[in-house]
Order: sequence, then C-alpha cells, then structure tokens
Amino acid sequence: MKEKVGFSNERFAGKTAIVTGAARGIGESIADRFVSEGARVLLVDLNPDVEATARRLGQTALIKSVTDADAGARIVATAMEALGKIDILVNNAGIGGSKRLQDTDDELIDRFLQTNLASLLRITRSVLPRLTRPGGRIINISSIFGLTGYPGTTAYAVAKAGVAQFTRQLAGELGPEGILVNAIAPGVIATPMTTGRQQNALYQRLMIEGTPLERVGQPEDIAGPVAFLASEDAAFITGTVLPVDGGILAARHGKI
Repeated sequence: MKEKVGFSNERFAGKTAIVTGAARGIGESIADRFVSEGARVLLVDLNPDVEATARRLGQTALIKSVTDADAGARIVATAMEALGKIDILVNNAGIGGSKRLQDTDDELIDRFLQTNLASLLRITRSVLPRLTRPGGRIINISSIFGLTGYPGTTAYAVAKAGVAQFTRQLAGELGPEGILVNAIAPGVIATPMTTGRQQNALYQRLMIEGTPLERVGQPEDIAGPVAFLASEDAAFITGTVLPVDGGILAARHGKI
C-alpha cells in the first residue's frame, strides 16, 4: 500500500462499511482506507485470502460468493452481528475476461451478468432495510468500459453499463430517504484481474499509452474517491458515475 497522506484517521470514526470483493486489489485497498480513517469493515469475498486481509486490518471477513442465492442474507446477518449497523455498502466484487460477442457462449454471458450486475441488485436489496437513514451510502464499482465502447468486452461492458444505470436509478429512489448512491468507473488499474491484459500489445497502446497520465492506476487511486463519496464532503452528490481513469475518457494521448 502507498503511504497514506492528506486525510484524517477519524473521518469515519463510528461508521461501518461492507466491502465486497475485498480479498485483494481494489476491494482490499478500499477496506484498508476505511479502516485507516476509523471505520469498522466487513470484508466479503469468495477468495479465502479475505480472511488474511481482514486479520491484517483487524476486521471481520466473510468467505462468500456474491452470486450465491443466500449471499445478501448472509452478508447482512454477518454485518449486523459484527458491526451492529450498516452505514456504507461498497459493491466492488466482479470478474473480468470478457470476449467478443460472437466468441461468447451462454455460460459466459450468464457469469458476467450474474456476478457483475445481478448480484449488486440482490445484495443491495438485502442491505437496504438495515442501511442507515439518513446518511447511508451506496458506492458501486462500474468501469469506463460501461461508459464507452471497447471491442472485445461485450458481456463485461454491458454488465458495467448496467451498474452505472443501477446507480442513477437507485439514487432517484433513495434520495428522499437520505441515502446517497454513486459509482466509480475505473480505467486500467493494476490488479490481479488486469495483469494478463496489460501484457497485450494492443491493450497497452490503446489503454495505457493512450491515457493522458501515461500510467496504470493503482488500487489506492480508486480507494480515495470511494472514501470521498462515502464522506460528509459528498453530502450533496448522488447519482454520479465518476470516471477515475487517468483522463482517457476526456482525451486520448496525442502521440497515438
């Protein structure tokens, strides 16, 4: 983890959060940031490594696939037992490795839609009755691939576009209850899920060299904006899908 600067370790004192997909990568960094700022966190992941991550942070882990039929109920029950309340829900869990539509079978379509989209709806639906009102926060992790086209990622991109629309839809429904719903749309972030793609020459040229900041993002680059959206500094922000992408949606680098 990068050295943490520029924030108070008391900003989330007394707050609780659920972070899915928290064993490593972006989810681990989000959980780390919340804990560093005083929150108590339930880390959820199918990967058993989530237990080691939670031990490192002094928090609670739940080994669970977000696609399981009872995932929402288990997450809520564990959170209420360990944390006593739920202030923040971060829907981060997801999978990569999509293909062109003509190379995508029904099983792969179902995997992407269930893991990257439908699970968010079901888990959020389960959490809502327990989410703090007013002041609750829901932060979804979408993708820049859900905001613009990129060939060869059809099922993934469609699911992530659904996450963006889910965010806007839910913001309208929950705003009167004092619950804010926003999303982050990461660009290329250095995680185990993107390692293979980063070695692809075309991907390197288009998505990394073509980024104005000319670098791959780090998980901490996502954790900071998530913490902002969960904080009181974002009290008048809801329904926003914030790209955190090194500028690639704004402008392709001129040397391409």
